[in-house]
Amino acid sequence: MRQDTKLQQRALLDNIPDMAWLKDRDCRYLAVNTAYLEILGIPEHAVLGKRPDEIWPAEIAEVYLRTDRAVLKSGRRRRYEETRPDPFGIARWFETIKSPIRDKAGRIIGTVGISRDITERKLAESELIKSRTQLRELSNYLQSVREAERARISRELHDELGQTLTALKMELGWLKDRLPVEPGMLRARLDRLVQIVDHSVTDLQRIASDLRPMILDELGLASAIQWLAQNFSERSSLSIELSFELADVVYSKDVSTAAFRIVQEALTNIARHSGAASARIVARHSGNELELDISDNGRGMDVAGSRREQLGLVGMSERAHMLGGSMEIDSAPGRGTCISVRLPLLTDKVATAAAP
Repeated sequence: MRQDTKLQQRALLDNIPDMAWLKDRDCRYLAVNTAYLEILGIPEHAVLGKRPDEIWPAEIAEVYLRTDRAVLKSGRRRRYEETRPDPFGIARWFETIKSPIRDKAGRIIGTVGISRDITERKLAESELIKSRTQLRELSNYLQSVREAERARISRELHDELGQTLTALKMELGWLKDRLPVEPGMLRARLDRLVQIVDHSVTDLQRIASDLRPMILDELGLASAIQWLAQNFSERSSLSIELSFELADVVYSKDVSTAAFRIVQEALTNIARHSGAASARIVARHSGNELELDISDNGRGMDVAGSRREQLGLVGMSERAHMLGGSMEIDSAPGRGTCISVRLPLLTDKVATAAAP
């Protein structure tokens, strides 16, 4: 190689801030830049003409030779990430790209490579993953706190305010029975008060059930979903078919709550947005997982757009992920929607209910 060509080549390589090099078909170094020499900590004459296994530790050299040969054999660029120590012995991450060098006839005569320090990026990615994990744990905790608070408010509404309204109704009935027959207007007002109390009791029961249906804690997931489906059918024109593989299973509180809330949100979306006439809920066990499929014959949706636009779907997915499960949506405009949920069951969190 002419001297001026070598100088131009070296100037080009040194203008690259990342590690850069050229090798021949035998994986011997033809040229390296200053950044490469700084990482190695040895002079250029100790590198040129040498193979990686002559200047790098064995475990690093093995990777370099293997990837060099893969590029030479395939003729395609190769990208990979690696860790190796810097001159101070501190492990750092590098992104390496190797490409074939061809002559005028198209024959591969060597390789060219560049290796960029991506340690800061990997640390940032690690921090991001850590932050996302912490946010998910916080979200899980907040969900648990919210469910506990809902259960407490529901019990207090049912037990305290419900009993108060019942006592008020009884007192009004006692007063009505002791009124003279003649004052018709007064008796009519008392009838009206009794009706208001009746409606208040009904509203109170509905609000308490919406907050946290007692049937979920007392009779289990299957009964709670059956109640939920009946409730939706009565409040809308939606026909709901249920299929439970095992109806007498007692799930952990976390699993039963997540499954119930996911089904509740799915039915709410179906009733509000799908225009469906019918829906189907299927619950079964597969291995150590509870599988829930909620489908409808509605207008369907654009799944990619809906995930961004509908927080309800995001909340359902998060409930599944918080337990180590998953959720998938299969839908397209005009062909309905199917939501498939998988919730893992720990052996100490699921057991068949004992016979009465």
